[in-house]
Amino acid sequence: MRSTLSAAARSGRLPRAAGTLTLLGALLAPVASAQTAPAQTAPAQTAPAKGGSVSAATDRAVSALAIEVSGVAKGRIVGCPAALKLSVNAVCVYSQSASGTLRPLLKGRLGARASGDWKSSGKSSVLLAAPAGGKASAFVLLSPMSDTETLVVVDALKAAPAPAASAAPKAATPAGVVRGQPYVLGSDLVGVVKVTSLGGGKYRLSTEDDGLLTVTVGAKSAQAAGGAVELPLAPATDGRNLIFPLAGLRALGCTVTPAGSNLTVACGPDSVGLKPIVF
Repeated sequence: MRSTLSAAARSGRLPRAAGTLTLLGALLAPVASAQTAPAQTAPAQTAPAKGGSVSAATDRAVSALAIEVSGVAKGRIVGCPAALKLSVNAVCVYSQSASGTLRPLLKGRLGARASGDWKSSGKSSVLLAAPAGGKASAFVLLSPMSDTETLVVVDALKAAPAPAASAAPKAATPAGVVRGQPYVLGSDLVGVVKVTSLGGGKYRLSTEDDGLLTVTVGAKSAQAAGGAVELPLAPATDGRNLIFPLAGLRALGCTVTPAGSNLTVACGPDSVGLKPIVF
């Protein structure tokens, strides 16, 4: 048997790498939505395995399928050619049967576990299959070495990547805010401005030095201690917080000073550092 394999290698009857790689890519690509091509290149076994044995690196499911396939092919497990770039799970079987003879036998053996039919490219063919009691997670490749010899390859399909987690939805822009303009939350002003909800979308803003402003969500018109004032932008709300235009703080007698990447808001003797919100 070993002399037969050696003669086959010398005569060039072992599968050529380029053709077989093209076959694997072409035949497995149509099922990429459910399964993808075999995994990355693994170091090739250099010597034929002992009769009936399987590499310790072999996946159990692939190993079980390979035993079934080997029984039908009546072949011997051998080292997989490195040029095929198979995964570490791959099992290669040398069979002294023509691939045309093996196709119906293997399809019949797998029965419902075969996914679809053989897909051919040139003289080689591939069948997606599943181990006993499992899902379609492997493929069987038949690559003729001669009219009466076939290299049978069983390998695992690389699992399809899990769907990417959906990005967290962006928070909706509150109604009434102007994009690109700076705002502050009422809660950010704690310590310098007291914000009191009056209900109905109305808020009272007051400071320690008697600054007072009554505002309404969605309206630029406001009521200060000295009378009506017009705010540069209308206040808004996210349902919990008052969203107040930064420039409107001047109506309370507050000053805004840049402080690095933040701002310092001073209202009378009190001040607070904050970072404005820009929608």
